[in-house]
Amino acid sequence: MDAANTENRYKRWVTVITALTAILFVSVIISSVTGSANISKLDILRMVAHKLPLIGDGIGVSWKESSEIIFFNIRLPRVILGILIGSALAIAGTTYQAIFKNPMADPYIIGVSSGAALGANLAILFGLSFTYFGLSPITFLAFLGSISVTFLVYNISKIGKRVHIETLLLSGIAIGAFLSAITSFTMYIAGDKLHQMVYWMMGGLWTSSWDDVRAVVVFIIIGILIIFAYSRELNLLLMGDETAQSLGIDVNKVKKILLGASSLITAFSVSVSGLIGFVGLVIPHIMRLIVGPDHRILLPSSALFGAIFLVLADTAARSLLSPTEMPVGIITALFGGPFFTYLLLKRKRSMF
Repeated sequence: MDAANTENRYKRWVTVITALTAILFVSVIISSVTGSANISKLDILRMVAHKLPLIGDGIGVSWKESSEIIFFNIRLPRVILGILIGSALAIAGTTYQAIFKNPMADPYIIGVSSGAALGANLAILFGLSFTYFGLSPITFLAFLGSISVTFLVYNISKIGKRVHIETLLLSGIAIGAFLSAITSFTMYIAGDKLHQMVYWMMGGLWTSSWDDVRAVVVFIIIGILIIFAYSRELNLLLMGDETAQSLGIDVNKVKKILLGASSLITAFSVSVSGLIGFVGLVIPHIMRLIVGPDHRILLPSSALFGAIFLVLADTAARSLLSPTEMPVGIITALFGGPFFTYLLLKRKRSMF
């Protein structure tokens, strides 16, 4: 009976992953052909095929050069970055919710967003123009700010060799509030640079480039794979620290690794996209309703659905008011806000 149940469970998991992968593929196609520049689907297929070895030599160039530049240098890196960031934020949210045992936890819970916002605003305020490892000043300082806050919060909450999750949470809230006040001050004195600051803090992928993709892809993929490797440990952490410890899990070590990996992928994501809210909050909940709480399936399904959600949200952001673009953070908030309210109401009803 147990063997049959296990087989059925794995079949269901394979079905879910296959379906989400197919939906992601369709989402990428929709996003690639959508934009203010009118590029036909046939031209896109020809351009892609032209780049492929063996096949490309037999395809003549029959499209405009501008179409090729728009597709390969603007749309394609934007779609890939949307996949990476959507996956990273969803995975980080899933991990934080398990570690904190709090369904309202999201990737910015320990002050990552506040550090990133301050770093980016300082780069804008002082008009910095250096390039570091191919990163723009805004991207570099946003990453530096977010990762610095993570280390600060971690060290404040560390007592001996143990990290107290409650202290970590409170430290993140306190430092985040302090940095938000400094960020507000930079916006107050920004003058004509205020517009750029506001746009960055709303979150968007409109400045996406291959440099951004190269800057984050390795770190995000490594961070996600590390978290995947600890899916069993995440399941045990949900049972309580004492139970996990009794089953042979080094709880403190596992939490350190998972917090580090989650903070890393969040910091890299925020550094190139700005603050995109609600992805890490609502995606894990939606997938938990569909596949259940087992992180062996919850993590990969959340990654895929997070990628789908952000790619489609970004497509909506650049097409709803075309040729003008909206920050993608507005689209994710319009969806995430009502869903967050639903979660609160559901939680309220379960308490009475």
